[in-house]
Amino acid sequence: MITENNLSENEENKKFTPESSEETSEDATPKDETVHAEEHEHDEEHEEVQLSLSDTLKEMEKIINAPNAGENFKKFNQLKEKASHYIHDEVEDKKHEYIDAGNAPENFNFEHPSQAKFSALVNIFREKHDTFQKGQEEEQKKNLEHRQNIIERLKSLYTNSEPGTNLFKSIREIKEDWSKAGQVAKSEFKILNNNYFHHLNQFYQMLDLNKEFLEQEYSHNLEKRQHIIERAKQLEQEPVIQKALNELQYLHKLWKEEAEPVAEEFREKTWEEFKEISNKIHERKSELSAAIETEQNENLEKKNQIIAEIKKLSEPSENPNHNYWQNAIKRVEELRSEFLKTGSVPRKLSNQNWNDFKTTLRSFNTTKNTYYKSLKGSQQANLEEKLKLIQTAKDNQNNEEWDIAVPLFKKLQEDWKKIGHVPKSMTNKIWDEFRDACNAFFNNYREKSNASTDNWKENYKNKKALLDELKTVTNEEGSIERIEAIKTSWNNIGKVPRDKISINTEFNKTLREKLKLNKINELELKEEGLSENQLTDKARKIKSQISDLEAEIVKLENNLAFFKNPSRENPLLKETFDSIDEKKTHLETLKQNLHSIIAGE
Repeated sequence: MITENNLSENEENKKFTPESSEETSEDATPKDETVHAEEHEHDEEHEEVQLSLSDTLKEMEKIINAPNAGENFKKFNQLKEKASHYIHDEVEDKKHEYIDAGNAPENFNFEHPSQAKFSALVNIFREKHDTFQKGQEEEQKKNLEHRQNIIERLKSLYTNSEPGTNLFKSIREIKEDWSKAGQVAKSEFKILNNNYFHHLNQFYQMLDLNKEFLEQEYSHNLEKRQHIIERAKQLEQEPVIQKALNELQYLHKLWKEEAEPVAEEFREKTWEEFKEISNKIHERKSELSAAIETEQNENLEKKNQIIAEIKKLSEPSENPNHNYWQNAIKRVEELRSEFLKTGSVPRKLSNQNWNDFKTTLRSFNTTKNTYYKSLKGSQQANLEEKLKLIQTAKDNQNNEEWDIAVPLFKKLQEDWKKIGHVPKSMTNKIWDEFRDACNAFFNNYREKSNASTDNWKENYKNKKALLDELKTVTNEEGSIERIEAIKTSWNNIGKVPRDKISINTEFNKTLREKLKLNKINELELKEEGLSENQLTDKARKIKSQISDLEAEIVKLENNLAFFKNPSRENPLLKETFDSIDEKKTHLETLKQNLHSIIAGE
């Protein structure tokens, strides 16, 4: 008896059988499905290329920490090759920089910081994969024995069935057990599968004597085929073509291994219907190819732009300085990361694009290294200039002509900052010498200046007395005049010792409290003895407050304009009119004070 498993098998294998797997032999893999597989692998590669070295190592670590680590052999190997490639390229870059710096290649010695972690991950995975393989082999042996027992049950069903046996129920149980049985080794599966279907055919031949049961069996099998066909029809509308192709592949596997024989009139009909739908879905491959091609071309353009920017940084239009190269190094590192994260490009241009990127990077490093080599000559000239400044500082560190010496040392310090880098071995030494000479001068200057200010302690006593007097001021009549007199006296007292300078803060705080108590603004005080700088500062503050008051008055007057007939008699507006009057009075007082300051009165 010929079953559907054998019927049109050659025709199925030409186009629709799944890729080589544990369920099918390698020679059954059709040409079209191979193309599909390559596209799928290319799609995976397209995603993986976006990972940096750090991300790749994290993905490897994630795999070995998963409970099913050993079964991810293919993915781990892809990540391992990618990480190895990154590490090799970065080591090569370091080697090129080392050689470009004028060193002998044979003296190069560099271990990539990620090499140890990479090696550890590979070794750990190898152990886990070996353990997984052993477990798989044991599991496959058990599954093989189980499947062989199922075949024996099937064989016994049509050779030694006892009277009264429910054949329909028995064959259902056997077929369900077969579909749930686990995987076996590839070398065993084909023979095992053929053996199973051979005995299934024999069973159906035996059923020729039981037409009613055979019809039930055929009806059940037809229903299974129709479910597969119905799902295939739905895949025609699947927007993600790669998903549709993957599931179609699975449906063909079901058809070949589980869609068992149906009545003669439905065999070719169902197969042709399924095949026609499959052809329509496969025709959509061009959509996937077009989408991938568009994305890869966009990625190529992005990567070429990155290469062009790195090349531009390698060829500055003006003479670059140290700051330029430091910023350029940082930018190139950002561009390098962006390049590695960008997806794949068309395969035929991939190697050329990668080589262009590496060549441009090396060119940048060579130009940068050449610049820093040239600095060695200019650094020597900078060293000589700074040594001259040190000598000048040492010659004048005991100079007590303050009007000349103080500006001189400030100029020396400014000139020091303007001079560029010196050889690294001399940086700390010459800075210490220059700093010591400057410190010696300014320490002497402060010491001698302090000697001329013996009256600072007396100033403190006088200020302390004024502060105590200010604290006694109330808001009685004449208090404002007292405050003005105290403030004027305070202004005429000179400096106090550094450790007593906090008295100024305390005085200003107390002054604000007393002014608030007497409802007067500090800027309205009449005070004498102010220095030119103090007068300028006070005038600036008054101008600012005048500007603020004028803006507030305009705002309040604009608010009144919203009322049809604004009047002081209106209870709602009385407070606003009063506020305007108060602010105008304050404004006039400030303007008079400002005029007095400007006129020098």
